[in-house]
Amino acid sequence: MTINKFEGKYAFLSNFYTSRVQEGGIVYPTIEHYFQAQKTLNRFERQEIAAAATPGQAKRAGRNVTLRGDWEEVKDKIMLQGLRLKFEIDELATMLLETGDAYLEEGNWWHDNTWGNCLCPKCENIPGQNRLGTLLMQVRQELKKR
Repeated sequence: MTINKFEGKYAFLSNFYTSRVQEGGIVYPTIEHYFQAQKTLNRFERQEIAAAATPGQAKRAGRNVTLRGDWEEVKDKIMLQGLRLKFEIDELATMLLETGDAYLEEGNWWHDNTWGNCLCPKCENIPGQNRLGTLLMQVRQELKKR
């Protein structure tokens, strides 16, 4: 089985899903807020992103931060850390485990072939890297071992 849309019953798999996490004394309402804030080492910029009203606003704010020099090297590790924090929330961990052995793929229409797999006609011949889905399946395996 493949879950390739993080909506409806599977909306909790999305980084835009409300999943309040805390790190470094800052509370992030979603993993999107957390991830975007980690693009900078500036605490004030992180707090501004954490305070964004929506995950979409946090994503836009993340495009305008003082980008940390090692971002390209650490972004996958940061996403994994954010997902681990998210799925420390018991209800969300249970929901992730209930996906069983399903292949998780962030199917999207916004041309993200890095974290997901764009399903639009323009991208149909471009295989997505599905980094988010792969990391979600890794966290699921870690939860199974607990």
